[in-house]
Amino acid sequence: MRRSWCLSLVLVALWVGSRAEAADVASQLGARSEGIQAEGIARSLLAAGLPGLTTKREPLGGSLAHYTWKVRVGRGTYDVVTVHRVVREAYPWVPARSTRSVFMVHGDLWSFVPAFLTNTCMSTMPADQSLAAYLASNDVDVWGLDLRWVAVPEAETHFEFMADWTLATHVQDVGTGLKLAEAVRRFSGGTPHDRMFLLGWSRGATIGYAYLDAESQRPRAQRRVQGFIPMDMVLRFAPEAAQQRRWACDRYAALKKARDQGRTEGGLLGPAPGTPVKLIGQLAETAPNETSPLAAMAAVGQPTNRQFAVIAAGATAALFAPLQPLTPGYHLAASIPDASGLPYKTAFTPEPTLFDYLQLAVPYQSLNEVVETEKQLCGLDVPYDDHLKDVTVPVLYVGAAGGVGRYGEYSVRLLGSTDVTLSIVRTRPESERALDFGHADLFLARDAKAWVWSPVLRWMQAH
Repeated sequence: MRRSWCLSLVLVALWVGSRAEAADVASQLGARSEGIQAEGIARSLLAAGLPGLTTKREPLGGSLAHYTWKVRVGRGTYDVVTVHRVVREAYPWVPARSTRSVFMVHGDLWSFVPAFLTNTCMSTMPADQSLAAYLASNDVDVWGLDLRWVAVPEAETHFEFMADWTLATHVQDVGTGLKLAEAVRRFSGGTPHDRMFLLGWSRGATIGYAYLDAESQRPRAQRRVQGFIPMDMVLRFAPEAAQQRRWACDRYAALKKARDQGRTEGGLLGPAPGTPVKLIGQLAETAPNETSPLAAMAAVGQPTNRQFAVIAAGATAALFAPLQPLTPGYHLAASIPDASGLPYKTAFTPEPTLFDYLQLAVPYQSLNEVVETEKQLCGLDVPYDDHLKDVTVPVLYVGAAGGVGRYGEYSVRLLGSTDVTLSIVRTRPESERALDFGHADLFLARDAKAWVWSPVLRWMQAH
């Protein structure tokens, strides 16, 4: 009996020792694998003509990781874009096999992370609450980029370098990002013909249309996009939307005048458009019950800082005065009005989340792209939509009924695509669009996963 007991101890000791040795070997192999993967990625980028890039990896939990690359795209100080990847991993530095991939392009004010990977930069968002993380958790390889103006620091005061930044510049940068993604994915086990979906939100959708317009003229083997997801944006207004076209012409005239006078930076909210947006969020969080010093921006009496932030999000059109907004009642986040009709509290996005989100606005933007967009919306000739009928990839248009909503449906019909799906998040009749689901609710709302992201995922899986 004693001999049996001693033998058992010996076997246990051998088992524990072997497990410890195996763990040590696994750790060494893992570290070696990480080095091999990083070196392999560097070689694949060099082969793709993208040398000198350093890969950074940030674990996100739940086997997800966020990779970034800073890519020089010109000779100027700020001719740099950041390319992002959010992906599920088999183990560190080794992405799991994915069935689909998507490349995302953000719009005005908010870069890739606040727009698409929101939960990583806002403590008020649930850990799993972001479009990029949701898709990556469901075996979609998520990519995207920060446009050039995202990296311009707040301390900058001279913007001559933005004079040549146009929609064409951003189209070129999207192409660079797609090229990088293709090189890395090929190294990770993808195939040369493994194309990606292209998703653009707001002005990012405008850039997406322009990219596809140009790509349609290349040989099929050189095209990188397999499907298009424009989110809540209009490219050109339908013939019956004459009023909205006139509004766009007014905005175009005002912005072009500013550009002709020498301005190269700014947006629909004027120079440094992100600065007041950021301040609105800061005041709402730090001094919610004090009278807002910014209320004159929208001529709405004397609301508190908290209510003014809700007004800015729920009646965003008021911030553009005397110019008119993109669509009637356009707003970022839907609200519930008080007795006077002013937005009083948010309807779908939690207020702490909204206030955090506003503070993440970047200060600057290149003016040319805004002028060109308004010129296109005005119905004038631009070089970005000459070949839309040659674009035949499947399309999913996602709209927010209180943002651009149905006004974006006509734009997808300008394409040559026959596989077109329309998905508008609507909770009220069109006559109440000023109170309906908003432009940023698509990413921030409590029910965004069920109302927006799940339909996007299902469409991608079906294509």
